[in-house]
Amino acid sequence: MDRRMFSDQDGLNYSFNLSDGRELMGSPADRKLSPTGFIVLSVVLGFIMTFGFLNNFIVLLLFCKFKKLRTPVNMLLLNISVSDMLVCMFGTTLSFASSIRGKWLLGTSGCNWYGFINSCFGIVSLVSLVILSYDRYNTLTVYNKRGPNYRKPLLAVGGTWLYSLFWTVPPLLGWSSYAPEGAGTSCSVSWTARSGQSHAYIICLFIFCLGLPVMVMIYCYARLLWAVKQVGKIRKTAARRREYHILFMVLTTAACYMLCWMPYGVVAMMATFGPPGIISPVASVVPSLLAKSSTVFNPLIYILMNKQVSQRQIVLVLSKPQAITGMYNSFIYTVFIYYTKKKRKYDR
Repeated sequence: MDRRMFSDQDGLNYSFNLSDGRELMGSPADRKLSPTGFIVLSVVLGFIMTFGFLNNFIVLLLFCKFKKLRTPVNMLLLNISVSDMLVCMFGTTLSFASSIRGKWLLGTSGCNWYGFINSCFGIVSLVSLVILSYDRYNTLTVYNKRGPNYRKPLLAVGGTWLYSLFWTVPPLLGWSSYAPEGAGTSCSVSWTARSGQSHAYIICLFIFCLGLPVMVMIYCYARLLWAVKQVGKIRKTAARRREYHILFMVLTTAACYMLCWMPYGVVAMMATFGPPGIISPVASVVPSLLAKSSTVFNPLIYILMNKQVSQRQIVLVLSKPQAITGMYNSFIYTVFIYYTKKKRKYDR
C-alpha cells in the first residue's frame, strides 16, 4: 500500500461542542488520512454497504418466499442476516458518508449511535453463531425423534438481542464510552481511554463477548468433528448426511466470522493495553474494514452452501431486479438527502 495515502501525524484532535453535538474539528491538518486515502476508504465502504445490504436482503426474500426454508436452524442464520443488513443500513452508511467528507459528520450523539449499533449487531451475530454451534452439537450427538421445535430458536433469537443490549448499553450510561476511531470517520468503544472504569468494561467485553463465545464454539465443533470421525466408517442415512452438510455450512460461517473479526479484536486489545500511539492509522483502518466485510460474506456462504436453496429459487427472487435496485436506490437517495440537510445544519 502506498504510504503517501496516509499522513504521518500521530494524533487526531477530536473536539465536540457538547451543547449541540457539532463537530468543530476536521480541517485537513487534523486528518489521519490523505485525500487519496479517504477516497480508497470510501470506495471500500461503498462496496461493503451495497453488497452487504443486497446479499442479506436476498437471503431475507428467500426466507419469506419459500416456506421450506423456515427451519429452526435457518431462523438463527436469518437472525445473522437481519443484524448484518441493519448494520449496513444504519451503521456503514454513516461511516461511508463521513469518509466522503473526510471527517465525522454527526458529532457526539451520532458517534454514540454508530458505536452502539455496530457493537450491538456484531455481538448478535457472534452469539447466534455460538447458539448454532451448540444446536449442531446437540442435534448430531443426541438422538431425537421429535419434529422441528420452533419455540427454542425463537427464544434463542430473542436472547441474542437481550444479551447484546446488556453489553452495549453501558457505554451510553457512563460505563466507558463510544468515541471516534481509526481515520476519524467511524466510532467504537473508546479503546484508548486510560481509566480503570474503561479498562474494566473492555476486559468484561472481551471475556463475555469474544473469549467465552469463541471457547464455546471451539469446544462444540471439536467434539462434533471427533464424533464425525468416530462414525466415519458407518453408513450414514440421507437425513444424517443433510445434518453433516448443515454442520459444515455453519462451521464455515463461524470460521469466516472469526477471520474477519479477530484482527480487529487483536488491534483493539493492543490499543487498550499497549503504549499510546502503538496503532498507526493503517493498522486501525484495515482490521475495521475486514470486520465490516463479514456482512458481505455471511449471506454468500448461506446461499452457496445451503442445499435447500436451489438455483431456481434464486432466479425467482431475482426475476424482478428493477424492484430490488429501485428500492435500494431510493434508500441511498434518502440517506444522501438526510446527510445533506445535516451538513447544512452543521455549517451554519
